[in-house]
Amino acid sequence: MTTAVKIVMVEDDLGHAKLIEKNIRRANINNEIRHFADGGTALDYLFSEEVRANGPMLILLDLNLPDMSGTDILERVKADERLRRAPVVVLTTTDDKVEIQRCYDLGCNVYITKPVDYESFAGAIRQLGLFLSVIQAPDIE
Repeated sequence: MTTAVKIVMVEDDLGHAKLIEKNIRRANINNEIRHFADGGTALDYLFSEEVRANGPMLILLDLNLPDMSGTDILERVKADERLRRAPVVVLTTTDDKVEIQRCYDLGCNVYITKPVDYESFAGAIRQLGLFLSVIQAPDIE
């Protein structure tokens, strides 16, 4: 993963956000991480000119946000001609099979259920960091 790939994290739980970032850094991923605690602010950023000018990105998306569903964000991103190729990793506590299927149908690339205990969660995020170190993200058009 080149340093040009920006990670956009949409996560309302500050503890989870810090844990995700800490364990991504532990996997030696030094890419910029932009954190948003709600869907509206994240969408404003994703559809801004700044994103259009800044090349490839990867989106880490929680489904349970205070102002909207993460699936709504996923649907809008994947419906947009410019953003649709951005890899989206859904990272959520929801393990409902219907919800998982819906996210893949909408175009998410990876669906990860957050384990409830700290060690499992930290381990899952470290593995995500290893995944991030090898994937290639396409340019935003």
